[in-house]
Amino acid sequence: MKKKLVVIVSLVFINTLLSQTNTNTPYSLFGLGVENKTATGGLTGLGNTGIAKSNPFEINIYNPASLGNILQKSFLYEFGLNGTYSTLQSNSKQETISNGNISHIAIAFPIKKDWGMSIGLLPYTKTGYNIDLENAIEGTTETYITRVTGEGGLNKFYLSTGFKAFKNVTFGIDVSFLFGSINQEKQVYTDSYVSIMDKNHYSGAKLKVGFQYKIIDTEKFETTIGGLLDLPTSLGGTQTRSSNKTTSSGNSIYIEEKVENELNNFELPFSYGVGITSVINKKITTNLDFRQLLWNKTNQNQNNETYANQSIYALGIEYMSAKDKFKYASNIKYRFGLNYNTGFLKISNKQIDSHFVSFGLGLPMRKYSNDYFNISYSYGKEGTLENRLIQENFHKLTLNLNFVGKWFNKKKID
Repeated sequence: MKKKLVVIVSLVFINTLLSQTNTNTPYSLFGLGVENKTATGGLTGLGNTGIAKSNPFEINIYNPASLGNILQKSFLYEFGLNGTYSTLQSNSKQETISNGNISHIAIAFPIKKDWGMSIGLLPYTKTGYNIDLENAIEGTTETYITRVTGEGGLNKFYLSTGFKAFKNVTFGIDVSFLFGSINQEKQVYTDSYVSIMDKNHYSGAKLKVGFQYKIIDTEKFETTIGGLLDLPTSLGGTQTRSSNKTTSSGNSIYIEEKVENELNNFELPFSYGVGITSVINKKITTNLDFRQLLWNKTNQNQNNETYANQSIYALGIEYMSAKDKFKYASNIKYRFGLNYNTGFLKISNKQIDSHFVSFGLGLPMRKYSNDYFNISYSYGKEGTLENRLIQENFHKLTLNLNFVGKWFNKKKID
């Protein structure tokens, strides 16, 4: 019965995830939208760290090498939700927005001893914007308005595996399939109304490899280092365009109807990451991560915007008293995180960076269990008011359920 319930819930989550609109920010106008920054387990409460973190009872989507430590006869499954309340501010006005959506669904299980596999589905990018642009009519002092709206984004379906190669060394491989569409409508208001609808489909695959090496392993102190290489890839795209014109008398005229075009490939960059995780007295865990994405190497430009190399610095600290493993309070996990992201987009010679601070709790669902209800709150900022740009202040609440099952035990016959 439990297995059937999980399957039903998973199907509902997948259907909802694939059909949702995830964000509302003007910076999602560029490229493929803004990156989905929600992680699995308690990693969101730890500043989105985890390159070197390995817990046999949690799924780590950052580094597939962590799957080399999954326990035999275990089965991990996880669902996530998040909600965001944001204030968008310019030099002249301010607007508040809110949205909520499913963040991910993932499972992990052992293939055999010291070898595990994980499968998951999550948003990769998110697009949502509604912008009015004032344009001058050449040769006159009059202007007209172009309203640009967009929604959609790309989803990521991944297959990853990790194995223990030596006593304290694990390696992992992650193959991801990216797919989805970004819909954009341009509405031009002059003496008539013109609407241009573009549906841009993108798809492709990307490969990531990682390792984790436990360099210190004593009863009171453990230290693990981790590394990632994310290989560059090209996403192919096609566009379906339709447009029509409505005259001042109300007559509607089709200009183009469902014309298909090939889009230039969108280049995702080579990136690398390193991390270090330390566990002190089995109570305090610290994560320190660094990642860099080499967007400059993709040689992509978009109008007056350019792509710049992106660096991400993150710190996470987790505390669990562990005085008595049979007491509920002793198994609560307290989390804190910091994250700074230089961003990859440069507008008006200003790189759009972001930062946030996070707090989280890992609450056991019951005594003597490794099932956790993870909750985290993040507050941060993205963008700037300089050079007539837009700054977003956001509050984000993330919830996820992390279950540990035992589905591979053979039934005993008396």
